Amino acid sequence: MGGKKRSDGVGIFVAEKWADSVVTVKRHNGRVPILKIVLDSGLLNVLTVYDSHSGKLNEEKESFWNELFHLVSCIPQNEMDVLAGDMNRHVGSSNVGYDGMHGGYGYGARNADGTKILEFADRLNLVICTRLFIKQKSKLVTCSWFC
Repeated sequence: MGGKKRSDGVGIFVAEKWADSVVTVKRHNGRVPILKIVLDSGLLNVLTVYDSHSGKLNEEKESFWNELFHLVSCIPQNEMDVLAGDMNRHVGSSNVGYDGMHGGYGYGARNADGTKILEFADRLNLVICTRLFIKQKSKLVTCSWFC
């Protein structure tokens, strides 16, 4: 569920076989819950992110991304992190200037908000995993996953 208006809410489904491995679930706001789970290789933080759509005020979008940057940068270096969800931004098919985090397998043209998501990934040394692999044309329009 989201806030009192029942909007902007996201959640995380956990397969029953992983339920006992969940260490914590923190809800930082209606748009970013963080689940921490124990794996054989260490701790994994899963952030499910739902960004404002493009029609929202820039101040609201900036506040969201500043808070998200703070949350991700506070994850200890020895823990893994995955951001998944709907970022409501288009990084496009070109990886010019961002070849370390964008594999060049996106869709369409990058918009201004897409540039901001790439700058975010660059600042935190993240990779947009969904843009690293060749996909069928019908499956190119998907949400972004960082890892």
